[in-house]
Amino acid sequence: MAYGETSPIDLPRPIPGGYGNRLFLFVMRRMASAGVNDAHAANAMLGAFGRSYRRPLVLMRAMMLELARASSRRIMVAPCCCARMTADEAMMMEATGLALRDPNQAYEQVSALLGNDHALGALTCLQAVAQAHSDLGRPLDLYAAA
Repeated sequence: MAYGETSPIDLPRPIPGGYGNRLFLFVMRRMASAGVNDAHAANAMLGAFGRSYRRPLVLMRAMMLELARASSRRIMVAPCCCARMTADEAMMMEATGLALRDPNQAYEQVSALLGNDHALGALTCLQAVAQAHSDLGRPLDLYAAA
């Protein structure tokens, strides 16, 4: 994942509404910039989910590692302070929101994000993260929160 490139980052979309969506975006950005064991990301999950934070945190870590492993292109991620999303972040947020409702469309988006058709593992990770957030009361759905 690319972070802080010297060229300007295109930020076409505003950050989504809804606490779950913003939490997902923050944790994804922190893990992309500081690694999957980032303390700020873990603290954000602890604050959001209380004692149940481990499941979504471990699944987010697995998702980030799978995206990095399976991607054949750089996935552009903005710094945590940005009030807008990159096109790649928007695609990942949309795919995560669709992962449980429409897996076929989510698979197409994840394939485009990764730049190849080997996206089944990444889709499974997105589904697991979306299910964990939903189970714990912080659903990831761009369209319901808008």
